[in-house]
Amino acid sequence: MPKLWMRTLSTLSLVVAIISASSILFSSLAPTARAISTRPRLPPEFSVPPSQAVDYVDPLIGNGGDSPNGSGGMIPSTSPPFAMTRWTPATRRNYVSVTPYNYTDDAIYGFQGTHQPAIWMGESGQVTVIPGAGEVRTGWEESGMKFSHATEVVSASYYSAVLEALEGGSIIAEQSSTSRVGHLRFTFKSTSTPYILVEATRPSVMGSADPTNVTYPSGSVSISTDSVVEISGYNPERQDFIIGPNPAPSFAGYFCVRITPLTRGVSLSSFGTIQNGTNFPNERTRNGGLLSAYASFSSPPSQLLGEDVVLDVRIGVSFISVEQARANLDKEIPDGTSLETTAEECRRAWAEKLDRIRIEDEGASELQKRVFWTGVFHTLQYPYEQDEDGRYYSGYDDAIHEGQSYTGYSIWDTYRAEWAWQILLAPERIPGMVQSMLQDYVEGGWLPMWKNIVETNIMVGTHADSLIAEAVIKGITGFDLGLAYEAVYKDATVPPYDDWNISYYDREENVGYEVRAGLSSVYNTSGYVANDIHSESGSRTLDYAYDDYALSLLSAHLAKSQPSSASPNPYSLNASHFLTRSKLASFSLFNDATGFMEARNADGSWAGPDEGWTEGDKWAYTFDIVQDVEGLIERVGGKEKFVMFLDEHFDGGHNDHTNEPSHHIPYLYALAGSASKTQERVREIAFSDYNDTVNGLSGNEDCGQMSAWYIFSALGFYPVNPVSGEYVIGSPLFEKITIDLPASSKPLVITAAGTQSKPYVKSVTLNGMSLTKPIIKHEDIAHGGELVFEMSGEPEEWLAGNVATVEEQVTFHEEL
Repeated sequence: MPKLWMRTLSTLSLVVAIISASSILFSSLAPTARAISTRPRLPPEFSVPPSQAVDYVDPLIGNGGDSPNGSGGMIPSTSPPFAMTRWTPATRRNYVSVTPYNYTDDAIYGFQGTHQPAIWMGESGQVTVIPGAGEVRTGWEESGMKFSHATEVVSASYYSAVLEALEGGSIIAEQSSTSRVGHLRFTFKSTSTPYILVEATRPSVMGSADPTNVTYPSGSVSISTDSVVEISGYNPERQDFIIGPNPAPSFAGYFCVRITPLTRGVSLSSFGTIQNGTNFPNERTRNGGLLSAYASFSSPPSQLLGEDVVLDVRIGVSFISVEQARANLDKEIPDGTSLETTAEECRRAWAEKLDRIRIEDEGASELQKRVFWTGVFHTLQYPYEQDEDGRYYSGYDDAIHEGQSYTGYSIWDTYRAEWAWQILLAPERIPGMVQSMLQDYVEGGWLPMWKNIVETNIMVGTHADSLIAEAVIKGITGFDLGLAYEAVYKDATVPPYDDWNISYYDREENVGYEVRAGLSSVYNTSGYVANDIHSESGSRTLDYAYDDYALSLLSAHLAKSQPSSASPNPYSLNASHFLTRSKLASFSLFNDATGFMEARNADGSWAGPDEGWTEGDKWAYTFDIVQDVEGLIERVGGKEKFVMFLDEHFDGGHNDHTNEPSHHIPYLYALAGSASKTQERVREIAFSDYNDTVNGLSGNEDCGQMSAWYIFSALGFYPVNPVSGEYVIGSPLFEKITIDLPASSKPLVITAAGTQSKPYVKSVTLNGMSLTKPIIKHEDIAHGGELVFEMSGEPEEWLAGNVATVEEQVTFHEEL
């Protein structure tokens, strides 16, 4: 999560009947500790194909409260996995640290196609569709319509709510989408003249409600009424434009909105543009800031009492052009497609992934199932597609290219567990995601750190190195391996421009690529980044140590799989060099006098225990040596002292699960011979930090990492050192889970009889073999198998006293 300081009408009657039926209404109470909904239940037309897994998804989990960091920062979007645009009801303006929907609000202003990938990032090229009736409202502030949560139907593929029209009557709003096309349907009941307003541009704020940073992006709208009613245009807003090295001068979010009356006899009655609150009737084209366009429609000629007006609205979006937006619309939701069909296809896309997992546990609670399936839903949203028909706009060189592209890479967060989960459940996506990062490298000169359309320089470390190394080590192919090695090698060896003179503090403006800031100072010689030169130096140091380790493993892997004719093998030399540098950096900050990691200044002096950390403190980062836990245990004074140190960390309230540096820490007990304490701590966190309310995530989701921790922990293992290709055993939450892995001909079956009341592990077998260490390898589960836990109601001596040494790591060290 980006930086601590930023926390500051065939089926209509059925839909209406169901909305009004109290048996399915969501709770209208304010967010509390109770669940906000029962299992989402939809009309039959929106429940095809049948999928119990998708039914358990509740997109409202993690969307409430005034503190986004304490509530998840999610929105009730209805878009398929990895969609280029997520469509959501908008209850407020979204900016950095503000989402477009918040459960505490009571009015909906419109329906927005958002490209905001995480709450701490800015919006980019969005478009908003606003329904209304009567006199056309010319501004956002005037357009809000009251609604009740009791009328909301919320699922992964369909959303609806009843809005109170401003001049009387009501508007039933429905929503679904494909990756690049939003599909809305509005039913106007007992209203005056219905209209659709499309907002192209708005005031743009960089930062949360900071009036000093307001800009007014200049866009365009155009209205066509030749055969169908279309409103098209573009919005160049990119709230992150003031940070990062890439200006992306031609960036824009293009749109093509097609409005079709579904009620016989209804036709276009008027249209116009709006700028800065002024209505320009009958005007077809306008450019500038604060820009919208509208189309109003007549009532049915029969004037039958109670007859409704139904408008179908489809919105194609693009990062390339209006023509491409129109092509996306025609391809993904062509004319004549019903909203039911769109919702069915969206649901089918989610079912294809979620139905691969089956929870076979009669004792599992409804809460557990909602948390689990919603977590899977969250982990399959980012990074999101940026290509269209095999082409994509690159803001790095401001040009159109051929190929696949993704954006929304929160890599500092997601390298820990989210990436490993996607490799398991969505391996077909990984080659394109890696190749996309390599294209960023070719077009911009570096791999991404936090890409939001282009690089933003947010967070620290070059953890794309870890993503690529992990993918290669786990057998993922389909991308340019030579180019990949070139890119990660550059990360590790080439410092940023003017490295000695730029601090690279959080969201620093007017600087180039941050990458491994400090690489040219004392890191190469003494193994640390100097705190009096660079911000967050302690975190940078330890992140670089891990990234060097990732490169050493990748180099060793290539030395074996692609032997070089040169002698000595350059891959082997690189493996040895980067492993040595990693080991030096791993403990360069350990202060034996205090027993904690502490940042250091260029002259070697200690900067102080509270200096130099990114979204953590000396406690979290002292345990942040995932690549050499055995060495950390030794440095602390042995396994008994290490376990006592962990106890002090947890019992003293220092563990902060809302931030990612703490995610692996409960699993360290198992690597120090106290597996039962890992089991206790994991269970505590799973039940204290996750629930099925709007405040159901203790920290913001961070593009799926919060949920990835829960999913792995529910399965019974976690990738403490992700690039190693190994997982540390925890305590499974379900008696039986079966996963049909896409890359396997047989399922992965995980059983743990009695686990609902027995949290401790007595023994574990993998494919019939008893584990002698609390570690399983990716290669042993990636193609299916049977993982069997024998559970106990009391702490067990399973592997007690056995300091787990990662087998492959030891072999690797010995070879070097």
